[in-house]
Amino acid sequence: QVQLVESGGGLVQAGGSLRLSCAASGRTFSDYTMAWFRQAPGKEREFVAGRSWNGISTYYQDSVKGRFTISSDNAKNTVYLQMNSLKPEDTAVYYCAAGDIRARDRAYEFNWWGQGTQVTVSS
Repeated sequence: QVQLVESGGGLVQAGGSLRLSCAASGRTFSDYTMAWFRQAPGKEREFVAGRSWNGISTYYQDSVKGRFTISSDNAKNTVYLQMNSLKPEDTAVYYCAAGDIRARDRAYEFNWWGQGTQVTVSS
């Protein structure tokens, strides 16, 4: 069992930056694929960024490449999402998710989810 708690959301102007954090507790953090998803009102939850279970690779949705960076600190059991050059279309509730080593970028592949943190980007 893994518990995930996100923080760091808020209101920011277009072009600004935010860093989201996801603190994990429970089993060994480094055994899991970690990812960030987001869900805007009236839309389906979508993949944003992921980190492979061994930390070797990271991967992103095309619309955030070059602007968002996923990273992790195994000593702190925390995964981060640094978001730069934010756009109004990035507005959504952002969720942290953990899955086993087979998880990739589909929501159904992830077993554990945080409660979400709101990110609002004003134009």
